[in-house]
Amino acid sequence: MQMMESHGEASEYRAICHTLNPTALFISLDATRRALATVQKPLLNVRGLYATYGHAESERRVHAICDVDLKVAEGTSVGIAGESACGKSTLGLALIRMLDDVATTRGEVLFGTKKESILYMPSSEFDSEFRWRRISMIFQGAMNSLDPVFTIRDQFYEILARHNFEGDQKTTTIEAVKSVGLDADVLARYPHELSGGMKQRVVIAMALLLNPKFVIADEPTTALDVLIQAQIISLLKSLKREQGMSFMLVTHDLALLSEIADMVGIMYGGQIVEFGSLKEIYENPKHPYTQGLLKSIPTLSGERPGYIRGSPPKLFDEPSQCRFIDRCPLAMEKCKEVPPKFKTKTGYVMCWLEDDDLTVETA
Repeated sequence: MQMMESHGEASEYRAICHTLNPTALFISLDATRRALATVQKPLLNVRGLYATYGHAESERRVHAICDVDLKVAEGTSVGIAGESACGKSTLGLALIRMLDDVATTRGEVLFGTKKESILYMPSSEFDSEFRWRRISMIFQGAMNSLDPVFTIRDQFYEILARHNFEGDQKTTTIEAVKSVGLDADVLARYPHELSGGMKQRVVIAMALLLNPKFVIADEPTTALDVLIQAQIISLLKSLKREQGMSFMLVTHDLALLSEIADMVGIMYGGQIVEFGSLKEIYENPKHPYTQGLLKSIPTLSGERPGYIRGSPPKLFDEPSQCRFIDRCPLAMEKCKEVPPKFKTKTGYVMCWLEDDDLTVETA
């Protein structure tokens, strides 16, 4: 694995390299050292979070999230990576309480200094105090997030009105679009009059409209060309650096995470199977699934990338064993039990291989 440390313009060059050549995987050491060396105030603390799709009387329910633990400090960012349908987007929607009516959640989500879980507060209280004011979301696919029959200004005003904003709407919307590098004249345009990159910036501006502390970004660079992707990466980094915003970045792109994230969660089968600092996850991965993901990335050396055999598990039942057991090259008899969260230097890993008292027996 190649490592690179730079500042200023060189950092932007690295972002472009990531998008132009996905084989170039670099670790942003500045962000990691800042996260590890600084004692920061906790902003989000998720403990034992579950999310299930389907009515209680339904024969088949999808257990999309199972026993997820997650911590985010003020001014830091966490990246969530994993295969499609592993629960990444569901996790983000659960935190902002925007899941479908057929979905149920349980667990504890503490935000800031509030001692009660925001999962169980009345909807009216969550809408007025948290949604978009403290927690907002950049939805996947900017083209699908904007209403084609309303101008950008009208859509911004609708958000402000919905959340009982009492300030100057015109000034607030102008400042929002300028904060993402757009001119104020885009407010008078319709979505079809904007390029893909401009639409993505508009969606980001919408998420920042009420100055939230925590922003969930679900695949913010999907379907954008490589140069626009680099611009969006640079924008997110500047917002984090200059405004002290915290992000949860959901993506398939491990190279993108290496550029932005301070902490990384690897998700598989509805569980975060490994969580830790960027440096620890990329340099010393513990879980076989994490190791497989990193080995599957092509390198500049020309070494043949690896792959993970098999298919992801069905999520109709809560875990009764390690969910990676059927695909794991290191599976053993103990893996037929659900692994606990074994503590690592900067987080945890759900793998029996980390049990020092375990006698290894092949399954």
